[in-house]
Amino acid sequence: MRLGYFSMPVHPLHRNYTETLKEDRAAIIFCDELGFHDAFMGEHLTDKAENVTNSMLFQATLIHSTKQIRLATGTTNLSHTHPVLVATHAAMMDHLAEGRFILGVSPGALRSDAEALGIIDEDRNQLFAEAIDIILAVWEGEPPYNIEFPDNRFKVTTEETLFEEVGVGIMPKPYQQPRPEIVGTVVAPYSKGVTAMGARDFHPLSAHFLFDKWVATHWGNYKEGKESVGEVADPDDWRVARAIFVADDDSTAKRYGGDDPDSPYRFYYNQILTKLRRSNRHAVFKHDRDEPDDAITPDRVIAGTVNEVVDCILALRDITGDFGELVYAGIDWADETLARRSMQLMAEEVMPRVNDAIGGARAAD
Repeated sequence: MRLGYFSMPVHPLHRNYTETLKEDRAAIIFCDELGFHDAFMGEHLTDKAENVTNSMLFQATLIHSTKQIRLATGTTNLSHTHPVLVATHAAMMDHLAEGRFILGVSPGALRSDAEALGIIDEDRNQLFAEAIDIILAVWEGEPPYNIEFPDNRFKVTTEETLFEEVGVGIMPKPYQQPRPEIVGTVVAPYSKGVTAMGARDFHPLSAHFLFDKWVATHWGNYKEGKESVGEVADPDDWRVARAIFVADDDSTAKRYGGDDPDSPYRFYYNQILTKLRRSNRHAVFKHDRDEPDDAITPDRVIAGTVNEVVDCILALRDITGDFGELVYAGIDWADETLARRSMQLMAEEVMPRVNDAIGGARAAD
């Protein structure tokens, strides 16, 4: 099982913008040093706590500060911009990173972003579906493209202006062929979106705030999508995110991981739940669909010493079945020493023990 990293990010509102951007970069550089496989960075235009406005631009600053980690948008919000811009910018990013690039995509869920862009009344899921068709067609096509799909608002051509002798009217293709890995975040139980991912060979990343049993529903739908196009689903393509804090002693783990009112993990989940309540999407935090709203709690953290965290991850896998990557959720570094130590323990102690246990179980079967 690989180890990945995902940060929305979420910082307290009083923190300095320049400093939080430096911290977010430092976290991914540290992931690279520790051998994490990939790092996803989120984006929002109008959220002071979630401070990265363009995840691709942010990740581009890390190409020459890292050596092996794959840099992923987490996600590029496809309702926010013309798909030709995404296709061409992502292709350039892929070349700059020499293949260390993953394109994470979503419609863009934050209503204040949509309001600022003047698309609050638009169907952003429809915009997403139309945009992804265009992006793939640009990468697969040749000039003058002449891309026109039924019921798709985007028509793409360079036929009138094409001048191949000097390179005009030609869009770049990605470094990775036929394209970079495309990943979609799955935020709801029984998501039908993950079925569509399977049919298109996009890879799912199950959100860290879902209960284990809801995460488990994603695999069946992904498998169904793969089967619909005559392919076999590979658990290696499935990522599962969790909020994790590993400490050298149990008291520190419980305090910093949520018991302390000033815990960054407590702040993180309170922030997410408050936003989801306002947008009436808080049902994703429920144990069961009929659970009363006032019974919802934001407690979703795996916090403990190395052995405790190993046991929790293996218990998660017992519920979900096999998956290819555990994605460690990035949290504000309220205490940089503890934050770095947790990441170090996760990479150097927790994951080797988890993989030893998985290997041992497979050998016994």
